[in-house]
Amino acid sequence: MNFIKSILILGLLTAVSSSFATVFYSKTEAMELAFGKDTSVEQLALFPNEQQTAAIQQLAKVKLESGLFTFYVGKNQDKILGYAAIETITVRTKPETLMIVLTPDGELRNVYTLAFHEPPEYMPPERWFEQFTKRPLADMDFNKGVDGISGATLSTHADLDSIRKVMAIYQVLVKKPE
Repeated sequence: MNFIKSILILGLLTAVSSSFATVFYSKTEAMELAFGKDTSVEQLALFPNEQQTAAIQQLAKVKLESGLFTFYVGKNQDKILGYAAIETITVRTKPETLMIVLTPDGELRNVYTLAFHEPPEYMPPERWFEQFTKRPLADMDFNKGVDGISGATLSTHADLDSIRKVMAIYQVLVKKPE
């Protein structure tokens, strides 16, 4: 009897924990959000060498987990409208997927939560991301005026790390020297 109760409780807990998974946008919808309808989107595969990896890690203040990064380049005819990167990170124990959109000059334009699998109360609201718009990479730090969110500390730290990483990758691998 206790065995059956244990199985039922385990099944109920599994059902409840998976009910938090929310996907807000598909990849196609995300590209439309980033660049608008009827815009061509090209993939830009980036492979940093050891020197570039060290530079990215220093700028971003995070360790890179991969040696391959994909930026999506939105274009209207031959004019670059911006860059987008899709980042999936583990917040506590479950993934979150963000799309980080940069202007053609590498400034942060928008951050969209594409999917969030933690409980919804841990998800930073869209307005939280607005504080980063046009903020320089060097100032993207909780010690430099970035506001946290009580109850979503791990999410906000993970999100800020992703934003810094994407901006650092842009600066090291995409930005054209002047």
